[in-house]
Amino acid sequence: MALQWLEEEWQRGLAVVAHPDDIEYGMALAVAKWTSSGRWIGYVLATAGEAGIDAMAPAEAGPVRQEEQRRAGAAVGVSTVEFLGYPDGVIEAGLGLRRDLARAIRRHRPEVLFGLNQRLTWGGTTLNMADHRILGGAVADAARDAGNRWIFPELLDEGHQPWAGCRWIAYASSPEPTHMVDVSGHLEAGVRSLEEHRAYIEGLGTGFDARRFLSDAARGAGEAAGVELALTFEVISL
Repeated sequence: MALQWLEEEWQRGLAVVAHPDDIEYGMALAVAKWTSSGRWIGYVLATAGEAGIDAMAPAEAGPVRQEEQRRAGAAVGVSTVEFLGYPDGVIEAGLGLRRDLARAIRRHRPEVLFGLNQRLTWGGTTLNMADHRILGGAVADAARDAGNRWIFPELLDEGHQPWAGCRWIAYASSPEPTHMVDVSGHLEAGVRSLEEHRAYIEGLGTGFDARRFLSDAARGAGEAAGVELALTFEVISL
């Protein structure tokens, strides 16, 4: 089945992911496109990614990775970058997570949400880590929770009024995409954004090439879509 073009008649979007760099492995190209056309995008991250650098203790890595994420956001026009303080690698599904995500959604009042692949694998047999899967499911549930004043009524006491304005959530890097976005002309911004994660990339120790990674993926999707560069998303209506 041919993929549909992602509907872009909206002004406020919120990307909610588990770790610093989750957005930069592709989605940031689309973020650069949208912010350059005047749309507002905010980032909410469940963790600081403190367990992501083997040679750096979490207490040191967390602040480094938070600052790298802020710079990565700035590279694609994003100034709102928030961290919820969950422990990296061991996010647990539950009401507390849903409540915190619903609070963020009520506070920012986005029309659309963006997340990272929540499925078991990246396609084939490569396992997708638990943080991605748990967070991806929780943000969809939280979008519904955000619109119901009787779920988490304590949020009302905090001054967060219900927000039922989220129309859909689009998951990047899903092995079961339904939609695509033309990101031609935004590769350079995406590369700059990913390269801001210097400590993390150096910690990989593999000679990772951000430009090659992003261009190979986007050119492949673009060829299938009939454009220079494209990204794919799995969209779920809310």
